Amino acid sequence: MTGPHQDQPLVTGGTDLDDAEAALVAVHGRGATAQSIVNTVGRLHQDGLAILAPQAANNTWYPHSFLEPVEKNEPGRTSGLAAVENAVQTAADAGIPPERVLVLGFSQGGCLASEFVARNPRQYGGAVAFSGGLIGQTVDPDDYEGDLEETPYFVGCSDVDPHIPVERVHITTETFERLNADVEERIYEGMGHGINEDEMQYVDGMVDALF
Repeated sequence: MTGPHQDQPLVTGGTDLDDAEAALVAVHGRGATAQSIVNTVGRLHQDGLAILAPQAANNTWYPHSFLEPVEKNEPGRTSGLAAVENAVQTAADAGIPPERVLVLGFSQGGCLASEFVARNPRQYGGAVAFSGGLIGQTVDPDDYEGDLEETPYFVGCSDVDPHIPVERVHITTETFERLNADVEERIYEGMGHGINEDEMQYVDGMVDALF
C-alpha cells in the first residue's frame, strides 16, 4: 500500500540481519523515534538477534487517541500496520520465519503491535505491549478470528495510566486468549506511563525463548 509511513526508514540494531537467527520488531510510541525504541530494547539483545524498528512519519503513527473511532485515525493506523508487516516480511526475506520474530511496542507502538498480531494471527515468536492495547472506540473479541497457536503475548500497564484504561488492557487480554495466545497480563499499581524493570525482565525471558 501507499501511506504516510511507507517512505520512512527501517532502523536496525543488534546482529546484522543476514547473520541473525531471530528478530525483534520494535514499534516506537507517539513523539518518539525508531532509534529511541532500538535504544530502549537494546538491553534485550543477544548474539543472533536482529532488531528492526519502523519509523513513523512525523514520529506519530496516528493522530488521535487509540480509543477514538478507527476512521478518525486513518490512514495512519492502516499505514502503520503495513509498516509493521513490512518489518516482519523483511525478517522473513532474510530467512527468519514469524515463529522466531517477536513483535513489541510501547504506548502507541504497543497498540499498533497488538493490533497487527491480532489481525494477522499465526504463530509468532512472541508479542509485547508495554502500556498498550487493541485499537478502537470499542473492542469486541468476536471481531478477531484465527489462531495464534500459543504465541506468547505479554501486556503490562499501570492501573492509573493516563492514556491506557485498565479496562482496555483486560479486553485486549481476553481477545488474545480467544485467539489462542499464551497471555501474561501484569497490572502495576501507580506506575504511570512507562516501562519498568519487571516488564523488561519478563520480556528478556521471551527473547531467550526465541533461540
